[in-house]
Amino acid sequence: MPQMPKDSQESPSSPQARRRRAPAMDRGERRRSILDAALAEFAAHGFAGARLEDVARRAGVAKGTLYLYFSDKEALFRGLVEENLSPVIVDAGGMVALFPGTTRELLDLLIELLAQRVLEAPAQALVRLMIAEGPRFPELAAYYHREVVVRGLALIRAIVARGIARGEIDSDIPAQFPQLVIAPAIVAVVWNSMFGAFDPLDVRQFLAAHRDLILRGLGWRET
Repeated sequence: MPQMPKDSQESPSSPQARRRRAPAMDRGERRRSILDAALAEFAAHGFAGARLEDVARRAGVAKGTLYLYFSDKEALFRGLVEENLSPVIVDAGGMVALFPGTTRELLDLLIELLAQRVLEAPAQALVRLMIAEGPRFPELAAYYHREVVVRGLALIRAIVARGIARGEIDSDIPAQFPQLVIAPAIVAVVWNSMFGAFDPLDVRQFLAAHRDLILRGLGWRET
């Protein structure tokens, strides 16, 4: 039986051979793989600099396959928000609605949620992206504002209303200006992206210190 020439035989470790041995991903797994690759490309090159062919290559799919899931970079960005940030807001809303403890204890849980799933996670790249490139891409900024900012500010207003109703605070200033409450999270992202390599900020301690300042300024009382 004739044998293939040595130079035409495929190496067992070649990318083609590995793809054939790897189990096929289902649609959900492939979508997540593409989104993970997009987040890495956006973090490395920004929205303007990221290329769809590089996203596809990093995800291990053909560029044509990527288009079956996402029509363009804007669709990828929306998918990343839906995958990484929207669930955090939903989970935080559930805590606000159902948590039986004090507002201080509730804020502790929300700080942990925010730190674990956004500020100390790959998802922080989306926040950096908006800070750096939002003004250049107003449609992305409008989407992010609607899906993340507006919903996040509504949560802060709900926490303030809860604290007032429980007699724990006596000022509604954060309901008027909820940006005062969320501002340190933005500062943490900016600081660590610029200076984290040589002067990292402890996100949890930073947010906890801000929590104490806010509560004292609002006339905090244990109930």
